[in-house]
Amino acid sequence: MVVKGRTKVQTGATKMKAKRRRHDSTFKSRVALEAIKGIKTIQQIAKEYEVHPVQVSDWKKTLLERLPSVFTSGAAGSPETDFEKEREGLRAKIGELTVELDFVTKKSKQLGL
Repeated sequence: MVVKGRTKVQTGATKMKAKRRRHDSTFKSRVALEAIKGIKTIQQIAKEYEVHPVQVSDWKKTLLERLPSVFTSGAAGSPETDFEKEREGLRAKIGELTVELDFVTKKSKQLGL
């Protein structure tokens, strides 16, 4: 294909998309903490760690939002607490369904079904 006197070469090969990089929580927290310190700009931090500046800002925002929960007493939000809450909810649902089944069984016998 010719465009304004230049030749443009088209190949049959297609470009493969690069896989998204996954960063572990330690890396994210290190980058976010450095952004919070404010010694370097977000642009400098992003260049140093080879991530997008928006990503650095997002990690910083997330860290600042979750930071107060670090010092809360008790195990609020821990996996064990969540598991216990879910277990109690399921037990309540089982009890509710048992009562409903008993009621339906009793009424079906009364109606001769």
